Parts: sequence; C-alpha cells; structure tokens
Amino acid sequence: MSHDPRFKKLCSEAKSRVDEISAPDAAAARSQGAQLIDVREALDFEKEHAVGAVHLSKGVIEMKIEQYVPNPATAIICYCGGGNRSALVADNLLKMGYEDVRSLAGGFKAWKEAGLPMTPSRFQYQCL
Repeated sequence: MSHDPRFKKLCSEAKSRVDEISAPDAAAARSQGAQLIDVREALDFEKEHAVGAVHLSKGVIEMKIEQYVPNPATAIICYCGGGNRSALVADNLLKMGYEDVRSLAGGFKAWKEAGLPMTPSRFQYQCL
C-alpha cells in the first residue's frame, strides 16, 4: 500500500524517536512479560492477531492504556499491519511517560512471515 507523503513524514519522525523491534525479538520479549498491543482496527484483530496480544486500537489507546498497563515501567510492544501506525502510537505512549515502548518493525505482516503464533481466524468463509 502506498502512503501519502505527509503520513510518511509523520511516521518517519515518530520512528526517529521510537525503538523498533523485530518479530522474533518481540516474541521473546512477550515470553519475558512484555505487553503486546495490537493497534489495528477491531475487525482486523478479530480476524487474526498475535497470541497474547491485547487490542487497543490507535483511536483509543491513549484513553485506555492505563487500564491495561498501569505501570509505566512495563515493557510494551505495539504493532499494526505494517509498522507505521504502531510507531505513531509508541511515540505517544513515550510522551505519556511509558518508559519501555517499542514498535514491531514490519507490523503483523512481519509476525506472520516469521511464523510466530497467531490466533485462528474467527470468521468462516463459504464459497457459494
């Protein structure tokens, strides 16, 4: 998907302030207690997501993060579809005082390509 120039610039600026993490390293961090947060839309999350991920879409995460991660020292890894929106979210969480926030490089696409555990699709499709 091609993104508009202003969006690309915004994401690039956020990525300059946010640490990115590879999918295998994110899975390892998750097994050590990092909170994995899926910031995609609800329909995408329902379709499939990384095992152990919490859904807090980009539109609401800043309002609800403290309910799910009250300790600002908790390691947080955000992911979206391709790694851009999660960088924007991670940047905001850092501004809110969270100390250890990273963005999954390549997003959920990278997670899937690495063969990491996912929930099965909740949707059943039929051919007519």
